[in-house]
Amino acid sequence: MQNFIKERQKILNSYKNLELLSLINALGKFDCECEFNDIVSIKFNGLTAQEQEQIEAIAKELKPWRKGPFALGELFIDTEWQSFIKYNLLKPHINLKDKVVADVGCNNGYYMFRMLKEKPKKLVGFDPSVHTFMQFNFINHFVRSNIIYELLGVEHLAHYEHKFDTIFCLGVIYHRSDPVKMLKELKGSLNKGGEVFLDTMYIDMPGDFALTPKLTYSKIPNIYFVPTIGALENWCERAKFSDFEILATKPTDVNEQRKTEWIDGQSLENFLDPNDSLKTIEGYPAPNRVYIKIKI
Repeated sequence: MQNFIKERQKILNSYKNLELLSLINALGKFDCECEFNDIVSIKFNGLTAQEQEQIEAIAKELKPWRKGPFALGELFIDTEWQSFIKYNLLKPHINLKDKVVADVGCNNGYYMFRMLKEKPKKLVGFDPSVHTFMQFNFINHFVRSNIIYELLGVEHLAHYEHKFDTIFCLGVIYHRSDPVKMLKELKGSLNKGGEVFLDTMYIDMPGDFALTPKLTYSKIPNIYFVPTIGALENWCERAKFSDFEILATKPTDVNEQRKTEWIDGQSLENFLDPNDSLKTIEGYPAPNRVYIKIKI
């Protein structure tokens, strides 16, 4: 764990806007109520206009907001992704009560805040992005949950201080240059009888192969492999997982992912061929997603 502490601090020190953490920590303790529904909402009691302005100013400094949405009093953070669509799709399949749960690639913690209603024993998020770590700390300043956010990646899981009963790994595997290695790292981090919920973009074609984009896929540079479902199942089998279960498949559409005032730059509508929405701007098949559950 000593190496982890050094790694966390190294990542934290690399962030150029660390004073935001001081601003978040300097916020007062507010009388508020939290609701963990499609919108993660903080309802304040007796909030002054000055305090609302202070909260809004910090939220805007923390742009872009990708996962959400969140509501802080009168402030609505309309995030790029309507993440409740994914969470609600998975919700009927999860039972987290009294379980030790990890969210790998947790972003700002939206899914973990939603999971609080499921009453897990422990929730740990892993993501080396200091920017989303700041967003999490901002929201959690009001929620005051016992969620742990580790500035670590999937490669650190196998050496973490304990294993997990359930791991969520949503929208991560196509960012890894060795997907089978990543799956083995997830498997090595599970307790006996453990399970992984995973989603990935996939190519909707028969066969056991994966698209390897030349430079970008949907204008995203760090996409290494986009598999067919058959190839994904083969990866899981090579990593020694069992019970490969497809929970759902769906296209990514502009209802789920779209440009809002809370992000900088472009979103899905800019990533697709303007003349053919079934293709990316590069000419590849447009993004579809598959949601699976696998066990050891």
